[in-house]
Amino acid sequence: MTKRLARKLRLADYFSLAFGTMVGVGWLVLMDDWLGRGGPFGAILGFALGGVLLLPVGYVYGQWVQRLPDAAGEAAYTAQVFPPIVSYFTGWMMLLAYFIVCPWEAVAVGKLGAYIFPSLNSFELYRVAGQPVFLPRLLLGVMLTVFLAVLNYRGIRWSASFQSWTTAMVLLLFVILLGISAARGAPANFHPVFQSTPFVSILLTLQIVPYFLTGFESAPKAAEEAHPGFPAKGFFRAIVMALFVGAGFYVLAVAAVAYVAPWQGLIGKRFATAIAFEQALGAQWPVRLILVMALFGLLQCFNGNFVASSRLLFAYGRRRTIYPRFGAVHEKFLTPSVAVLGISAGTLAALFFGDALLVPVTEVGSLASALGWFAACLSFWIVEKRTSVRFVTGLGIAVSLLLVLMKILPGFPGHFSRVEWIAFGGWLLLGALFYRGIGLSSESGGHPPGQLV
Repeated sequence: MTKRLARKLRLADYFSLAFGTMVGVGWLVLMDDWLGRGGPFGAILGFALGGVLLLPVGYVYGQWVQRLPDAAGEAAYTAQVFPPIVSYFTGWMMLLAYFIVCPWEAVAVGKLGAYIFPSLNSFELYRVAGQPVFLPRLLLGVMLTVFLAVLNYRGIRWSASFQSWTTAMVLLLFVILLGISAARGAPANFHPVFQSTPFVSILLTLQIVPYFLTGFESAPKAAEEAHPGFPAKGFFRAIVMALFVGAGFYVLAVAAVAYVAPWQGLIGKRFATAIAFEQALGAQWPVRLILVMALFGLLQCFNGNFVASSRLLFAYGRRRTIYPRFGAVHEKFLTPSVAVLGISAGTLAALFFGDALLVPVTEVGSLASALGWFAACLSFWIVEKRTSVRFVTGLGIAVSLLLVLMKILPGFPGHFSRVEWIAFGGWLLLGALFYRGIGLSSESGGHPPGQLV
């Protein structure tokens, strides 16, 4: 009989997983891009609106996980109403949304380290899309990946404790950062409040919100690892908490940076957040504080996405829609050990693309997330009969569909470029190569998929 995963997680663990999967180092590494898209108010309203609009989607996930606590997540949900190939590629899209963040963070740790120790920008190995790949930064990313692989291989309790600790540090340091901004900033720094027209400014920010808020739905991926006494409604609580705190984090991060220094002078600057506080205070210690906070954020985001992606890969292996060995459970640690090794190997391979990975990943991850949300909401609308719940679900369908259309229709500013379509198409091709044509709702390899309650 196939072993089940260890059941150790409680509400605080699920919140830390969901929040940590959302919040990494984007607020430091890409702040200049956010301000360049919308200006301070455009970015603030874009993230705030995105958080509110995603509440119906979060509600649907909270309902789904109560009925179907399965690590396959969207693949299991859509399998209830759609053909196997639809559910397979739905889950495959969400696997991309989680997995793609892992090499992103592995690359970002080198970028972060080089800001502190410029000597890391030495021993150039090669270039990708004009961006150099340096040996010391590459090795730093490799070491971090190996560390998290060992952590997750040895047990979910180890991983969850690490996640909770890093999340607590991020939130504590963020409160300190907000206090500094409030004390040393000025409202005049916000002007002009939008980069372009208000509509375009908000729209350009809203397009990347799915990528940066992807993570609230990661809690259901670890649903099979809930403590025996954990209530089913606890998943929805964790999802809502993560959405509010995550969206609020990004809103306040943009506000703090734009309040403490004139934002137009930060466009095109690496680590614009750190530069803004350094300019405002004329000292290095706020920069060190920000970099420490960013390191904790990077660790929590990397680990959270590592957990979510490895559970999805595990569920696919268990259902035999890809190589069945991915569905193995470690005899001693009760972890999806082969899936953990698979995500580690994929992260290490993608790490070699270097800094050229950063911005395209944001765009591709946004579309992948929105597609997964749309499929999950649509499938729930089909199985749900209550009118009031269907109404909320319909809002989730509309929101996620809008987010999809904003990326694929040429009429929208910031739509997919050729490079992003190539990356997206490459992932679909890889999924097609892995697909074995076995329906998710039939073959299961010894551990049956969740049954709809």
